[in-house]
Amino acid sequence: MTQIEIIKALSDNYIYVLHNPINKQTAVIDPGEAQPVIELLEKKNWKLSYIFNTHHHEDHIAGNQKLIDKYNCKLIGPKYDQNRIHNCDHYVLDGDEIDMIGKKGKVLHTPGHTIGHICYYFESLKILFSGDTLFRLGCGRIFEGTFEQMKNSLDKILNLPDDILVYCGHEYTMSNANFCKSIVYNNVEELDANILEIKNLRDEEKPTIPFFLGQEKKLNPFLRYNDTNFKIANNIQELNSVETFKYFRKLKDNY
Repeated sequence: MTQIEIIKALSDNYIYVLHNPINKQTAVIDPGEAQPVIELLEKKNWKLSYIFNTHHHEDHIAGNQKLIDKYNCKLIGPKYDQNRIHNCDHYVLDGDEIDMIGKKGKVLHTPGHTIGHICYYFESLKILFSGDTLFRLGCGRIFEGTFEQMKNSLDKILNLPDDILVYCGHEYTMSNANFCKSIVYNNVEELDANILEIKNLRDEEKPTIPFFLGQEKKLNPFLRYNDTNFKIANNIQELNSVETFKYFRKLKDNY
């Protein structure tokens, strides 16, 4: 059974370490710093085989080189970022199949937060590593792409099964929950129950990650751009899906 360890890093980043106890391979996703990864590997007596990056931002790649130097591991990253993530052994594109510690996965190109952003989806494990595209009750800021690109990227995620677990790049959930309380929900009881769970986790200093995609489809305002009842509740029923996404993203940007 694949082991997944969550490492808290920097101010609010998450780094994920995956280990296959059968073939002894280990991978890390988005090492924003190297030292906490090294400490975990030494504690577990694991040797790092692969690094996978979702995008080029420094808080997701700063630990790459130190880990490569120490473990001689392979680096995999988005082809779209080849001029910004250097020394990759393998650059990947949308739809590419990947092998991570013996588990088959698929690359999803999800531009918006950055032009080159990718997610890693593992159907057999029922997990998605969403980087800074999708957060619990939120989505990434649009720094390089367009609102339409980001909406289309989220469409790809919406098409995935409800029962997959999402591992995202940051602990932004409480802030996102507060924003959700500032807008109108037609299923507010379900939102309130979710926020109570989130608050209890944070009070215990536990991650709110991972989370089920199916729940996000019902509660995340950035995934509800096709939800007529939600749009009516917020008096924006005349907006199309891109305009609806843009409306909520701009509200959050100014929140």
